[in-house]
Amino acid sequence: MPPALSQAFAFQGAACVALGSPFMGQLCAILGSRDWPDTPLRDRYFTWEGDVGPSAQSLPLRLAGGLHALVLRGDPLAAVYPPHVVGDDTLWAAVADAMVREDAFLNGWVDSPPQTNEVRRAAVLIAVGHVLADRFGLPMRLSELGASGGLNLMWDQFAATLGGKRFGKLGADVILTPDWEGPAPPDADTVVIARRGVDLNPLDPRNPNDQLRLRAYLWPDQPDRMARTVAAIDAFDAQVDQADAIVWLADQLAHIAGQTHLIYHTIAWQYFPADMQARGAALIAAAGAKATPDCPLAWFGMEPDGQSPGAAMTLRIWPGDITIDLGRADFHGRWVQWKG
Repeated sequence: MPPALSQAFAFQGAACVALGSPFMGQLCAILGSRDWPDTPLRDRYFTWEGDVGPSAQSLPLRLAGGLHALVLRGDPLAAVYPPHVVGDDTLWAAVADAMVREDAFLNGWVDSPPQTNEVRRAAVLIAVGHVLADRFGLPMRLSELGASGGLNLMWDQFAATLGGKRFGKLGADVILTPDWEGPAPPDADTVVIARRGVDLNPLDPRNPNDQLRLRAYLWPDQPDRMARTVAAIDAFDAQVDQADAIVWLADQLAHIAGQTHLIYHTIAWQYFPADMQARGAALIAAAGAKATPDCPLAWFGMEPDGQSPGAAMTLRIWPGDITIDLGRADFHGRWVQWKG
């Protein structure tokens, strides 16, 4: 195996363990150290050009997602996947067998990069929604960049316990309980009257094949994530357009009186090319300069900033061009350090 590919599996496995998935750590370890069966997939992976690591083309997660998709479809591989616990040799024998039997499926699966829709990130969106409702007292229009399947466009239909208080929809099937540090968000009525997202390769949660992809990239030993995602799919009622996010955004920035326009992204901005990031920031700032108290604009990002732990949460609002450091959050939304 090429050293770069082996290192990518090792790095990904360690990251998964740190994020609470020992099974993914085990799977990545054997995939990065065993002698793969001679298949077209092996040839393709071993000659893949470019950066194959988690922060680039993410080959480890592509293959892990394809294997999990087989399990979710009822493949015999399920006998060695969670909740079962098996040794490395037993797991590898079953994985290698699946790689031979299902080479065509796996080859097709890894054509596309991983797509997740981590519903736990919606806890910070609920908090941001309450900040904006408290500040402006207006209904909100949502625009999500890099929305994937759009599940987090539905954050107002979820509930969360934040700072010891419950927020969100009464009777919600998706209930989020992050480890919360800091004050609770303000009490306010949040009303969403329009929601729309964009992604280069959007998934439709109402499409069975897209549902499979959304579920397959959840890690097999984290059934709580699966349950939340399935519940969020059931609640889904939004539109995600296929387009370049910044090109799309340029057509969404007209102000509408009586609405707060909230633009947001969670672990997505980092994947936009630098020139498009600059263009997007300029477009939003130009629209913000025209905002008024009757049609305010807000831009929220939960993105890595080279610091730790987790990702930075930043809210920028107009009129006034005020930037607020809201704190930090775990990439998967497991914990939030909220400054408020």
